[in-house]
Amino acid sequence: METKQFKAESKRLLELMVNSIYSQREVFLRELISNASDAMDKMYYRSLTDENLAFNQADYYIQIIPNKADRTLKVIDTGIGMTKEELETNLGTIAKSGSFAFKKDTEIKDGHDIIGQFGVGFYAAFMVADNVTVKSKALDEEQAHQWESTGTEGYSISICDKEQIGTEITLKIKENTEDESYDAYLDEVQLKEIIKKYSDFIRYPIKMDITKSKPTDDESDEYVDYVEEETINSMVPIWKKNKKELTEADYENFYQEKRYGFDKPLKSLHINVDGTVRYNAILFIPENTPFDYYSKEFEKGVELYSNGVLIMNKCGELLPDYFSFVKGMVDSEDLSLNISREMLQHDRQLKVIAKNITKKIKNQLLHLQREEREKYETFYDSFGRQLKIGVYSDFGANKETLQDLLMFYSSTEKKLVTLDEYVKRMPEDQTYIYYATGESIDRIEKLPQTEIVADKGYEILYFTEEIDEFAIKMLMNYQEKEFKSVSSGDLGIDEDSNEETDQGKREENEELFHFMKEHLSGKVKDVRASKRLKSHPVCLTADGDISLEMEKVLNTMPNNQQVKADKILEINVHHEIFQSLKATHETDKDKLVLYTNLLYNQALLIEGMPVNDPVEFTNDICKVMIS
Repeated sequence: METKQFKAESKRLLELMVNSIYSQREVFLRELISNASDAMDKMYYRSLTDENLAFNQADYYIQIIPNKADRTLKVIDTGIGMTKEELETNLGTIAKSGSFAFKKDTEIKDGHDIIGQFGVGFYAAFMVADNVTVKSKALDEEQAHQWESTGTEGYSISICDKEQIGTEITLKIKENTEDESYDAYLDEVQLKEIIKKYSDFIRYPIKMDITKSKPTDDESDEYVDYVEEETINSMVPIWKKNKKELTEADYENFYQEKRYGFDKPLKSLHINVDGTVRYNAILFIPENTPFDYYSKEFEKGVELYSNGVLIMNKCGELLPDYFSFVKGMVDSEDLSLNISREMLQHDRQLKVIAKNITKKIKNQLLHLQREEREKYETFYDSFGRQLKIGVYSDFGANKETLQDLLMFYSSTEKKLVTLDEYVKRMPEDQTYIYYATGESIDRIEKLPQTEIVADKGYEILYFTEEIDEFAIKMLMNYQEKEFKSVSSGDLGIDEDSNEETDQGKREENEELFHFMKEHLSGKVKDVRASKRLKSHPVCLTADGDISLEMEKVLNTMPNNQQVKADKILEINVHHEIFQSLKATHETDKDKLVLYTNLLYNQALLIEGMPVNDPVEFTNDICKVMIS
């Protein structure tokens, strides 16, 4: 017998399991049954390439054997089995599903299924068992091996007797406590309910002896108990059932049984197509963002089946990147079982299916947006960023598909609105779709640049994510209405003030603005009188394709690029601070330099941009205070 210690991450997980971090302990059976099903799938795959191996469907099943007297529960399968090395690899360390990310902020969260999240179903057995023994004989192996563990202290591997190929797992069920009754996992009625709840769609029969009663004879009122083996699960794949027969609970159970996520699906989409290409699909829009969704480790794709047999766990070719959050499966009778990943890229039928389900997903999202707005906003909070990335990516090739799904916070509605809703509310005299950028809604509402647009009664869309403006720049316009930043040079707004008076003020103070521009050479492109400011003394605007927000974003990229927007320092000639500028221009050029520096740095801070020299800035403030 060989005794070994668990690796650190496995031991940590076992401690979490033993300490009952997961309230629904019954899912341990779902996990073990799913693993058993996978083992039989592997046997089937092997038969496709091994002429000497025949796959007789009747030989493959899962058997559940509870024993109340011994307090044991056995889960037996006739799958491919495991070698000694595979026992250690599969059961001695955590099966990796991206990365082992037990960070404190994600380690334990209400409503999060840690089993489904990290793909470590086998370890769920320790939530209900003091001891777990696994006997397994692998295909092509003469010798069977036994893996045994009582939990965190480690495990042993030894030689054992087992005639039939497959795996037998024996759980020594825990004794009852004041808080928990473990007897449920030894009771055939409750075990049957658990199997039906979580594993009804497993393709292989799940067998268990069920105690039944029958009358002793035709005329007697006395009954006698007898035991009969029963197949517990229906084995009919959910995607081949009539939609009218299914409930939302059925779809949710399928979502959990297939381990698509640790949340509940926000919406399910059941597709049956019997046309040029025949296929069935069940697709899910998740409620929450997977923990690794925006990382390189995340792998998109849905399960791909050929006539009920799994071909691929993650078929990325079926989903565009912008819908990579969709989970689920596609089953087509027209696909070859032996299709390879390389062949998939050129498969015409697969491309037809992909185009069709992309259209179905978009329509489902639009329906959700119009009919179940609260649900759509929940979805958008999780995956709206991905839609915006989709608009920006591939040089805007998908913008027509995605533009109606976009939503932004509205200055007038005080909630998320679609672009279509914005345009329908536009006054006749409004030329552009106006937007403002900033770190938060609160910051944007205080921007000086929004004053003139808001005073005209025009709605402003608030962009608070880095990708927002990049996506809109790629979109360019919506329903022939061009987008315009409140910080852009020309807002296209007719001024209420006297243009001749303003022009006179600009000409009158041309030397002052020229002096300030020369002093800020290299920092701003120009200094000019503002046509947009009402109550604020100063602001920055951008002249050109690169906005102030884009400069901030691009300069935080890891490639060390330094991008500069063409900044314009705008001065409110109607503000009392302007009189001080005029006075110092005539009498004290040094003080004008001081004021120019302060106004420029104030404008930077308003935009959320760093001042060039914080020490100089604080010193300038001190000079003003003591002057």
